[in-house]
Formats: sequence, C-alpha cells, structure tokens
Amino acid sequence: MIVKEEFLKKLKSSFDLNEYEVKIWTSLLSKGIATAGELSDISNVPRSRSYDVLESLEKKGFIIMKIGKPIKYMAIKPVEIMDRLKKDLSLETDEKLKTFDKVKDTETFKEAELLYKQGIEHIDASDLAASFKGRTNISSQLDILLKKAEKSIIIMTTEKGFLRKAALLKSASKKMKNVKIKIAAPIVSKEAKKVAEDLKRIADVRHIDKISSRFCMADGKELIFMMMDDEKVHESYDTAIWVDSPFFTKALESMFDQTWNNLQKV
Repeated sequence: MIVKEEFLKKLKSSFDLNEYEVKIWTSLLSKGIATAGELSDISNVPRSRSYDVLESLEKKGFIIMKIGKPIKYMAIKPVEIMDRLKKDLSLETDEKLKTFDKVKDTETFKEAELLYKQGIEHIDASDLAASFKGRTNISSQLDILLKKAEKSIIIMTTEKGFLRKAALLKSASKKMKNVKIKIAAPIVSKEAKKVAEDLKRIADVRHIDKISSRFCMADGKELIFMMMDDEKVHESYDTAIWVDSPFFTKALESMFDQTWNNLQKV
C-alpha cells in the first residue's frame, strides 16, 4: 500500500498516534479486515512490533480483534473514532474544570491569592505596564481585559478595528454580567452598520468621524491603547501599551465621556 508521507503525518497529529500505529491503522482501513502478518507486510512495520501496535490500537478503540484462527483485525469507522475522541476529550475537560473549581476553595489557593495581593502592594507603579507587538498578541490581551471587566468597558477605535473587536466582544460577553459597554468608532460601511446592529444587545455603539484613536478601558482601572494607525501599519508590527493605572484611566474616561454625549447613536 502506497500512502503519502504527508497524509500519514496529518493523521498522526490529528489522532495522536505514533509512526507504527498510523501505518498499521491506515493499512487496516484500506484492507478492511486482515491478520497481523498481512498488516505487517502491507505497512512495512516489523512483524515483531505489529502485535504490540495492534494491541495499542485496540485499547485506543481504533480497531476490533475478531476471535478465531487465525486472529484477524477489523477497522472501526473513522467518524465513530472521532465522535468517541470528542466525547472523551469533553469528559476529560469537564473533570479538569471541576478540579480547578475545587482548588479555588482550598486554603492553599487562598494563601496564594494573599501572597499575590501582598506582593502587588510593593510593585512600583511604573512596573504595572507592558507593551505588545503584533495584532494577535494585542487581541489576546484585549480578550483578557474584556473578560475581567466587572462594571464597564469603553472602546474607541477605527472602523477596521471595530470589525475586528466585534468578534472578541461577542465571545467575551458570555462571561460579562451587567457590564456597560460603550463603543465609539466610524460606522460608515454597510458591513460596519450591520455589525453595529448585531452588537446592540450588548453594547451602545456610536458613530465618530473626527477623532482617530484606538484604546480600550476596563472598570476605570486598566487601559490598552494602540500606538499606530492601523491603516498604515502591517498587523505584525502593530503595537499596544497596557497600563494598570486608575489615575490615568479615570482621567481619560472623563475626557471620553465629554465626547460621548455629543456622538450620534447608530
């Protein structure tokens, strides 16, 4: 059986198999039913290893061993394997989440939280800032900021930035309860108007066309502001600064509110 190496690599990665396992499995898929010796010959896996590999595949639920003489093996439908793997992964994830939830209630976790709070008090204000390069990294930090918010989110951005952030907001809104969201951006194109309409249930979106700024504030405490014009910079070189400064953020929020009251609702 001739199977492209690239195809085998993709199967290895997708199904978390080793080299011998994927060769035996694909051989059995093509054959339907076969003995260990036949599969060894087809796959070029040493016969001395084929029995161990078949036993491993059987335990993982990829094949079935048919009782008889000689012993033969039969492949299971890939779609059934995928469904089972998804179910197993879901159960494993649920168990891990339950474990994490239990950890939060332990004295050990509370002591770790206390250590953090005591440590943060000794940090210089200038240390509560960081820079991020690349739009992917910026989006990740924005996602964290949005999901941490408890009271308010304020966003001022470009039309392109508005379209990018819409997906982040929809995802983060599932974890945000009673958070008031204000967005100021140029809402000109049909796409932007449609997205603004979709966001109405979670955010107050208003049109702005004279100020070109890009920032996001959360709870009047944290701020992420972009340093570049997204019309003129490649996404790989886009740069943002994060600061945890209620003093600075509150001042900017106050200036934003003065502009906000004069903006047109979308």
